[in-house]
Amino acid sequence: MRRAAILSALAVLGAAAGLSACGFTPLYADPAVGSPLRRIAVIGQDDRLGYRLREQLEDALAWDRSATPLYRLETQVRQSRRPLGRRIDDTATRYELTVKADWTLTPATGGTPVSGSETVTTTYAAADQPYAAIAAQQDGEERAAAELARLIRLDVMQALAAR
Repeated sequence: MRRAAILSALAVLGAAAGLSACGFTPLYADPAVGSPLRRIAVIGQDDRLGYRLREQLEDALAWDRSATPLYRLETQVRQSRRPLGRRIDDTATRYELTVKADWTLTPATGGTPVSGSETVTTTYAAADQPYAAIAAQQDGEERAAAELARLIRLDVMQALAAR
């Protein structure tokens, strides 16, 4: 019985040593203090969709406002809306919102910028009431901005890993 306890303790110690060597980080661990993602200042265009994308990117990158930015991420956003489905009175029942974001990541100290582009398409229901129609459109924009922020964050992580 004692031998089994010793063997299981050795197995646990071996597994712990293996995990520490592989770079394992617990899910809820604090991000690294020097993480370059936290030190990216986001600059967006001055409209509602640009503001929403900037907010989503700052959240996705966990921007540390107290630290000096290492990079500047500039975004340009364009959107188009297309009616889908038709009622008997020839009005749309849904809309397809396509949002394209072009981004440029520039090192603060100078250097070669990295750029890319992402496109997201969402749909939302058309409403007869004016307030409901505006709320549905804004919800579609919010969902598009959240998805764009996720995709841009992945692109930026890939660009920083390549450096």
